[in-house]
Amino acid sequence: MPFDVINTPNAPQAIGTYSQAVKVDNTVYLSGQIPLVPDSMELHSGDMAAQIRQVFTNLRAVAQAAGGDLADIVKLNIFLTDLSHFALVNEIMAEYFQLPYPARAAVGVAALPKGVAVEMDAILVLPIHLC
Repeated sequence: MPFDVINTPNAPQAIGTYSQAVKVDNTVYLSGQIPLVPDSMELHSGDMAAQIRQVFTNLRAVAQAAGGDLADIVKLNIFLTDLSHFALVNEIMAEYFQLPYPARAAVGVAALPKGVAVEMDAILVLPIHLC
């Protein structure tokens, strides 16, 4: 099946053998984003809230490069090395999403790339007229 690779300089460049996102028909699969700052490719040095916001900013940049936005996300996966941050993720997620919220999973993991505390990936569905 043919697919389009999505790439934007407004999100961190891939640090491995993957694409920022892949679009198949009107579905876009966004790779995991960690709190890397796109311009410097350095980890965000702020507190956990700032790091979570950076992840959402990165996801938004990739979604926009695909022709959508965070509102088009139908499934969001959140990976945390410390589930005590779950409430903070919920609080910050409410800044970026409105009802109806996407389906979501929040998973506690032992470790994430570059030693970060949070990573998120997503699936978004674009309106048919945008494809």
